[in-house]
Amino acid sequence: MPPDTSDPTRWFEENLLPHEPMLRAWLKSQFVYNHSEIDDVVQEAFARVLQAHANREVRSPKAFLFVTARNLALMRARHRAVAKEEPITEIDGSSIMDEAADVPHAVARNEELELLTKAIQSLPDRCRQVLTLRKIYGMSQKETAAELGIAEHTVEVQSVFALKKLNAFFREHLKRDSNTGIPHKLR
Repeated sequence: MPPDTSDPTRWFEENLLPHEPMLRAWLKSQFVYNHSEIDDVVQEAFARVLQAHANREVRSPKAFLFVTARNLALMRARHRAVAKEEPITEIDGSSIMDEAADVPHAVARNEELELLTKAIQSLPDRCRQVLTLRKIYGMSQKETAAELGIAEHTVEVQSVFALKKLNAFFREHLKRDSNTGIPHKLR
């Protein structure tokens, strides 16, 4: 059965527009873009999803919107990388960095990210959702409350609770490290 395309404006307002703030925050956190570039990606993603909706049923508009935006952003990044490439004859050998010097920093950063991931995963579901939307996607307290269908006060309480839980997690982790006498990075 072809999709009901009689009112694309209503479909857009109900299925895509509510996700715009989260999409913008996600793009900002994942890609190095200025405001106008994010606007371009969001508008192009909206246009492509609306075009797809006109031709066929879109079962999960939010997921389709985010995948479309991600693909557009990746295409822009690839295009930007190709456009900046210089001919090999113009590359100065002295500008090539010794990548081995950054290996310890990369290992330490990966360990820290792994520990942060474990800490966030240890949170109760609602705390994790609030923390993720607020701190990772950069949503406001009001936007987070609207996205989760909860009161703004609940967002505030859950944020404080999540930060306390994370603080306790890291304190316990540091206590375990000091008891073994082995720095975390060497284990």
